[in-house]
Amino acid sequence: MGLLFLSCLLLFWYSLGYGLLPLRWQNSYLAGPDVSLQRACRAAARGRWEPAASLFEDAGQDWERRSLYAQRLGYLAARRSDRWLKAWVEARPGDPDAALVVARARVLYAWKLRGPARAHSTSRRRFEGFHRELLASQDDIGRASALCPGDPAPLIAEIWRALGLGYPNREMRALWSEISSLAPHHFEAHSSALQYWTAKWHGSKRHAREFAEKSAAGAPPGSLLAVLPVIAWYENNADELEDLGFRSPQVHALVDAALADAALANPDHPRLPEVRHLLAYFLYRQGRYRAAREQFRQVDGFTEALPWRYSSTKSLYYRAIRTKTARRALMERRRPR
Repeated sequence: MGLLFLSCLLLFWYSLGYGLLPLRWQNSYLAGPDVSLQRACRAAARGRWEPAASLFEDAGQDWERRSLYAQRLGYLAARRSDRWLKAWVEARPGDPDAALVVARARVLYAWKLRGPARAHSTSRRRFEGFHRELLASQDDIGRASALCPGDPAPLIAEIWRALGLGYPNREMRALWSEISSLAPHHFEAHSSALQYWTAKWHGSKRHAREFAEKSAAGAPPGSLLAVLPVIAWYENNADELEDLGFRSPQVHALVDAALADAALANPDHPRLPEVRHLLAYFLYRQGRYRAAREQFRQVDGFTEALPWRYSSTKSLYYRAIRTKTARRALMERRRPR
């Protein structure tokens, strides 16, 4: 017991020394620290919409940031209470920001009704509610698009509508063409569209890989789109993942390209934390523990990202991998050269 206690204490102090937080400090709603967004979410949970409105005003035409805010606040309204959102709409009729959050919340609420289970394990009642809400979301998405015609965020909500309602490939391509004309290198748009083209939805392993490779090849450095082939590989191999696959030269090259792209990104890019989580996981699986630790340092305490969000116990999964990374990085550091 004494040795175990000492080991835990050493790991605790080691974690603090490298910028890692005690394991009890976790946020399951965000991928990384964002003081303004966290403040707006806390205010919304207490029924106040004004901080959320200020977020969008400050974001202006930063489409990446607007889509993140709409996604996270929409999630809050769909999963907890939307009283604050209704008060916002009532106080400011015709507000494009409120309309955007309404659209995202409606689609996210539909997915909440469906639940996380696979189709064969999802009840008919859940599917009926899911499809009912997705069908009803068309008006909300159209209204948000009309109020802010240059913003791709409402159309990103439609990607998730397309996923659930099973848009034919030609309709998805038309939707993607419209989004690309507004924001050709938008991270959330690309990562959402990639889901449509996966084999588990309406594409195939080849479709997912080709979409990711094409998107990454045409993106400017620092756009974070170099991580798309990493995501596609993960989606394509989710049922057969072993360390041997992660450590192949091909996957090493994919991760190295994504690392280089992340290093060139604006440190304030709102989606950078999500990329860091996935890179940390892949680096861990590849045995590159010190490099993985550096990614974890930037996002420690937050768990709303791949691969954790695919787990029914995402906080525990995150904690397990993060703790193993810290321990093995320490051992790697002490190993004689």
